[in-house]
Amino acid sequence: MTMTFSADEKFALQLDAEDPLRQFREKFHLPLSKDGSSLIYFAGNSLGLMPKAARKIVDQELDDWAKLAVDAHLKAETPWYSYHETLREPMAQLVGAQPNEVICMNSLTVNLHLMMATFYRPTKSRFKILMEEPAFPSDTYAIKTQIVHHGFDPKDALVLARPRKGEFAVRQDDIETALEKHGEQIALVLIAGVNFFTGQLFDIAKITAAAQKRGITVGIDLAHAAGNVPLALHDWNVDFAVWCSYKYLNSGPGAAAGAFVHERHATNRKLPRLAGWFGNDPATRFRLHLEPEFIPVPSADGWQISNPPIFSMAPLRASLAIFDEAGGMELLRAKSIKLTGYLQFLLEQTSSNFFTVITPHETDARGCQLSILAHEHSKELFKKLEAAGVKCDFREPNVIRAAPTPLYNTFHEVWRFAKILADHQ
Repeated sequence: MTMTFSADEKFALQLDAEDPLRQFREKFHLPLSKDGSSLIYFAGNSLGLMPKAARKIVDQELDDWAKLAVDAHLKAETPWYSYHETLREPMAQLVGAQPNEVICMNSLTVNLHLMMATFYRPTKSRFKILMEEPAFPSDTYAIKTQIVHHGFDPKDALVLARPRKGEFAVRQDDIETALEKHGEQIALVLIAGVNFFTGQLFDIAKITAAAQKRGITVGIDLAHAAGNVPLALHDWNVDFAVWCSYKYLNSGPGAAAGAFVHERHATNRKLPRLAGWFGNDPATRFRLHLEPEFIPVPSADGWQISNPPIFSMAPLRASLAIFDEAGGMELLRAKSIKLTGYLQFLLEQTSSNFFTVITPHETDARGCQLSILAHEHSKELFKKLEAAGVKCDFREPNVIRAAPTPLYNTFHEVWRFAKILADHQ
């Protein structure tokens, strides 16, 4: 559907007045500039804002610790022993999974290593990994070290799907060409749902089908996709996925991440894995030294290593409740498409000699984020934006990433951002 926009400020204010999700902005703490006004916060792709309800939930856990100590594991208002179970269903809804396919634990890269310990099982003939370029560095580090760990050379084992010369997004055709060319040697496809640098949203369903047709396992890094775009991991038949929760999921710095293991794998107790006691069958978990053999839980829980980190999970409960109240990803996605489309429209009113938006123009090929490549003086421009009360981020060598987020950003903020950018070109 084509949307008709106007560059008039009154139009932006009208969009905000008509926004059915406008009240959710009040559920977050908005950072302030030096003059006390709210910053234009377009950095939710790096760290989401703090839900106001998070403080009460964290305080409750602190109170339970103070009053109950070890007994809080079973007697806290939300018992600590099963704390992760409170996150299971709302998180599964956000990523399009069945509850038994999802577990919140660890950090993203730790979860990636745990998943690769199970799903990257290279042989002499099938040992390569396909990923996009550029990928987030932590993924690259994890993948290269896994390759080396198995005795292979990343120069031989890593297949990169790159944008064509003069382009910024990776074409689906080129991913499928790489799968066709190297398919018999590829053991794993590991690609982002949304690319951190360009903001490109990949067609996960098509990539998964194309890879699995050739007997290749598929893993997805959803760091920039979870809480940003609708996902259907179970229906897409993805083998595994990992994500963090501090970006669009607004759960705070270092908060507990997530992992998805498709049901056909999650229920397979024979799969190899790096084991820890909280992944063990609850029926025998507390027999401890009396049960030296690991018997995994027949769900994604079987990849847990340690007991739930309560204080890093508590804020996530507050955020997931907001997503639920907002009606889930479909309604948020509708607003997001309009917000980002409006920003694209306004940027197109500015001289194209000044910058280039490198995020795909098609709505089904991007999420919240627009990546703006400044043609010159990029760092100076970024500093001017900061001085004008805009909080976004800068990625070397010359890209400014702006992510208007539907839960707490407004159309008037988009209008103001575009005006500030135009005034400082």
